[in-house]
Amino acid sequence: MSGKRVVVTGSAGKAGKATVEDLRAHGYDVLEVDIAAPLDPGDHSVRRADLTELGQVIEVLHGAHAVVHLAAIPAPKMVTDAETFRINTTSTYNVFTAAATLGLTRVVWASSETALGLPFDRPPDYVPVDEDHTYPESSYSLSKVVSEEMARQFNRWTGIPYVGLRFSNIMLPYDYERFPSFWGDLTLRKFNLWGYVDARDVAQSCRRALEADIDGARHYVIAAADTVMDRPSAELMAEYFPEVPINRELGEFETLLSIDRAREELGYKPKYSWRDLNLQ
Repeated sequence: MSGKRVVVTGSAGKAGKATVEDLRAHGYDVLEVDIAAPLDPGDHSVRRADLTELGQVIEVLHGAHAVVHLAAIPAPKMVTDAETFRINTTSTYNVFTAAATLGLTRVVWASSETALGLPFDRPPDYVPVDEDHTYPESSYSLSKVVSEEMARQFNRWTGIPYVGLRFSNIMLPYDYERFPSFWGDLTLRKFNLWGYVDARDVAQSCRRALEADIDGARHYVIAAADTVMDRPSAELMAEYFPEVPINRELGEFETLLSIDRAREELGYKPKYSWRDLNLQ
C-alpha cells in the first residue's frame, strides 16, 4: 500500500504524530486529520474535522485508500463517562461507515489495553493476558469493546478488513526518565500489569496493520516486549497477584500483556525499550 493515500485521524496526538512520521518515511501519502488542527493551516496535508459529524468524516476520507483512526477521548475521566462513550463510539462508527461508503481497502483503528480488564482491581484470570481476556471496566473501555463488535459487523457487511490495535500506555522517549520512580511501589503501575509501549512501536504496528495479509475483523494487543519495572516479571506476579496462573514460562522482564498474536499475524517486532537508556 506504500505510495497510496492514507488518512491518519488524531494526528496531533502521541500515537498520531509518530504514525504520520513513520508512514511518510515509508513512502505513504498521508493526510493528517485532527480536531485541533488549524482551520486554515495553509498545508493541504493537514485538515481539521469533527469526527462526530459523518459529513465531515466522508469529506476527509474521500479519495483515500485506507484510514488509521487514532482520534478519540484518550483515557477515562477526561470528560464525563457518557461523553467519553458517545464521542468514542460515534466517531468510530462514522469512520467505519465512511470507509464502507467510500470503498476503502482497509481500516486500522485504536482500540485499547483497557479492554483487557484494566485497572485490574479484579485480578486477571491468567497472564500473560491476551486478546481473549476481555473485561471492560469503564465507559472508556466499553466504548472500545463496542467498537470491536462494530468492526466485526462492518467487516461482515463489506468484506473490508478492520484491524483494531489494543495499545498499551503510550510513551515518548522523555517519559522513560520517570520509570525509576515506579520501582519502589508495585501499586503505581499494577493497573496495566506494569506495561507500556513506545510511540515509535505504535507507529510500526499501524504500518504493519495496513500491510499485513489479513481478512476479517481482528484486534491485537500492542505493547513493548518488557515491563516498566526493574524486577523480573515472575517476581512481580508472585508478590502482587500470587493467585493468578502464569500460563507459560516468562522471560526475565517479559511483558505480561501478550503480543504473541501481533507478532505472528502482523509481523510486529517491538524495537524500543527504556532499558536501552541505562536508567538508574
